[in-house]
Amino acid sequence: MSRTSAALLAALSAPFFLGAQVKTQVPPVIPDAKPVTVEHIKVHGQSLEGNLEGDDVDREVIVFLPPGYEKQKNRRYPVVYALHGYSIGAEQWTHEIHVPQTIEGAFAQGTPDMIVVLPDAKTIHNGSMYSSSMTTGDFEKFISHDLVGYIDAHYRTIPKRSSRGLVGHSMGGYGASRIGMKHSDVFGSLYIMSPCCMEARGAGPGRGAADAEKTLAAVKSAADSAKLPFGLRAQLASAAAWSPDPKNPPLYLDLPMKDGVVQQDVLAKWAANAPLAFVDQYIDSLKQYHGIAIDVGDQDGLKAGAQKLHEILDSYGVPNSFEIYPGTHTSAVADRFQNHVMPFFGKNLCSGKSCK
Repeated sequence: MSRTSAALLAALSAPFFLGAQVKTQVPPVIPDAKPVTVEHIKVHGQSLEGNLEGDDVDREVIVFLPPGYEKQKNRRYPVVYALHGYSIGAEQWTHEIHVPQTIEGAFAQGTPDMIVVLPDAKTIHNGSMYSSSMTTGDFEKFISHDLVGYIDAHYRTIPKRSSRGLVGHSMGGYGASRIGMKHSDVFGSLYIMSPCCMEARGAGPGRGAADAEKTLAAVKSAADSAKLPFGLRAQLASAAAWSPDPKNPPLYLDLPMKDGVVQQDVLAKWAANAPLAFVDQYIDSLKQYHGIAIDVGDQDGLKAGAQKLHEILDSYGVPNSFEIYPGTHTSAVADRFQNHVMPFFGKNLCSGKSCK
């Protein structure tokens, strides 16, 4: 194996998802906060039908309805769609951002009432990347079309882009970036938390590339994938999302290394899915947003990518806020959700009868 090939595979194995999601500091309970209603539903993903991976097309979705929703029958609400990170699903996401407590706390502190929706995008390799792929299904369209359409049809929403917000953390931050850039016709405000995978993957020093390639090549099933270390499983998830191959069973994906040789065509596909590589194409769309916010912890290894996105938006004159706060990748996520994300959408989403 060449030195370049070994370095590349090591870089692709790097923890660009920053390891599995972990516990976060919980903000104190707000006295007299009114309870929200929590509903667990299934939403059929027409955009996911026929996916080669065999992932479930009926996705778990958790919906949080504001206090008074059942009594105020004539009232309609803005909606926030919150995307979870890699290696978890919607249920674990609720524990990490400590909902419904943090939603109730935000409302108690003056954030206007809204509906909050947490869809599940976990796949057999632990994450869809919220991308468009024959292998995983089109999760980008599932979020922006199938899910939004279902929520508007079954709940008292304000079915306007100005009343829809999109937020995500880590892989979800990547999803919010990707979907946000491409679907400003659907969403009106955007919050990007510690986004992963912003840059095209590069080469860096490392060891064990041959063993890693051999391990990945031996994976033939979901059960095999489940036994992989975090970083290698993340590679399979990325390949399923960004380099699908309907002629390469049983996983229907191509990896950037094969027989010790860098597969430049595959690497190019991965690069094409990096938001920092395609953001320049969507500047006019990004300028349509009423509000864009980006945040990241000062001890987060993903800080550079988040900051670069902010700098690019600034260079084009796209209004956005950017904050580096004290913390790691996950330590402050619950606090950020209650005291920053929810108030941001409270200020930026339209909730009146004149919403356009």
